[in-house]
Amino acid sequence: MRFHPLRSAIAPPPRFTYPFCYEPHPLCLAAAAEVQRHIMQSAGWREEADRGKMFGVLVAADGDGAIGYLAAYSGLLGGSNDLPFFVPAVYDMMQPGGRFREGEAEITAINRRIEALEGDGALREAKERLAQVTADAEREVALHKAAMAEAKRRRDELRAGGSDSEALTRESQYMKAELRRLKKRHEAAIEEARRDADSRLRVIEGLKEERRRRSDELQRWLFEQFRMLDANGRERDLNDIFEAETGGAPPSGAGECCAPKLLQYAYRHGLRPLCMAEFWWGESPRTELRRHLHYYPACRGKCLPILKHMMQGLDVDPDPLASDPGSRVEVVYEDAALAVVLKPSGLLSVPGRGDRPSVESLLAERWAGECTPLMVHRLDMDTSGLLVVAKTVQAQRLLRAQFEGRGVSKRYVALLDAPRLPIPEGRISLPLRPDLTDRPRQMVDEVHGREAVTYYRVAGSKGDHTRVFLHPITGRTHQLRVHCAHPLGLNAPILGDALYGRRAERLYLHAERIEFVHPETGRRVSFRREEEF
Repeated sequence: MRFHPLRSAIAPPPRFTYPFCYEPHPLCLAAAAEVQRHIMQSAGWREEADRGKMFGVLVAADGDGAIGYLAAYSGLLGGSNDLPFFVPAVYDMMQPGGRFREGEAEITAINRRIEALEGDGALREAKERLAQVTADAEREVALHKAAMAEAKRRRDELRAGGSDSEALTRESQYMKAELRRLKKRHEAAIEEARRDADSRLRVIEGLKEERRRRSDELQRWLFEQFRMLDANGRERDLNDIFEAETGGAPPSGAGECCAPKLLQYAYRHGLRPLCMAEFWWGESPRTELRRHLHYYPACRGKCLPILKHMMQGLDVDPDPLASDPGSRVEVVYEDAALAVVLKPSGLLSVPGRGDRPSVESLLAERWAGECTPLMVHRLDMDTSGLLVVAKTVQAQRLLRAQFEGRGVSKRYVALLDAPRLPIPEGRISLPLRPDLTDRPRQMVDEVHGREAVTYYRVAGSKGDHTRVFLHPITGRTHQLRVHCAHPLGLNAPILGDALYGRRAERLYLHAERIEFVHPETGRRVSFRREEEF
């Protein structure tokens, strides 16, 4: 059975969950608790789940008004995308003998042929022969040129002594002609060796091109099979959805996350979606930040275009982040060159999509007719604190140079979702890069990440929370949030961090002090504004 009864006196919410920013409804919490008990009792795939897997629940009502829930997992589990208890995949690409498995087998066969040819001794010998004849040619031509230079030196001496100039000229012409003949012989040998190597490489390149073409065709065909419903019963395949929303092809794995699976099954079986939530089970991946039993929003890279379509016809909660945090910024300091302002949590630093206010737009209104605000640096939308804004191009250039040269001293205060830290102060160095499939999330990546360094010091405790001072040396996106939350950092998310920890009424991160050299006076100035938390 896929639709599980949910016995609860809790009233359903008036609107469906906005899946990219939400607080789990109590009905979802009750359903998730039952799913977690099921996971605990499952022997066949429990070990795999413990290594880390996203699960989701969707509370719905059937045609008689009875409330129950659906459960899903992302991708495969136990080698299957159709385990009992959970909703099946939107399209079962794992079915034996199906078009996808056959296409995969054909691509695998091509891969094996490429590997065999690349490892073939004949190809290796052809490459070695080409390298050898090329080296031989270079060596012999160099020796002949050296002999010509010595012969020229000797001829110059003989000419100076009165020797027969005509005979010496014939010798010079002969040696030059011999050099041309030598080059021609070697060019022919090199060309023959190159043709042999190239003929073998062309076979490999042809197979690689065939592999790419088959892979692209198979992927496009696969996405055509994911025909996603909306609440009004209209269908669109993934190719159509992503082409309209992003102008490109769907990313790998699109349609296999929990939320699309849950909504598709509900629509197919006449269930009315009421609320939805997704939680992580098991270990956190090394690069991402996921915590056991924490709830997470749907990913934006794969799911945002799909869910925008699938939620049409549902009465959905408004985006909490779209609410206006206020239309004022406090100016802490201002002169002819710059201003230091206090940004509230929830206000953008610079304009984003839509017409939401930002520090830049609000200052543009304030300074209309006087000057244009020139942003020097930014704070995350959810972070409050001090921002420096230039009023002249020269001031902006000099201030930016200080930020890029790490000449600006900044101190943040944060409240961590942990009662204590084992080490009261220290240094965190975890390189960061964007999660390309789920922006704006960041990932720790030792290979491709950019250097990110933070110093920290515990400033006290407050119940179940620890207050810390954070001194970023670099200025990467979400640096402090990831460095606090990651197991190799403080392993303690900032309170209210919905991306890397748990939601609260706000993100408890505040830029309370900034110090820099004033671009006009040359004096070092410092500003501080504390936050009461």
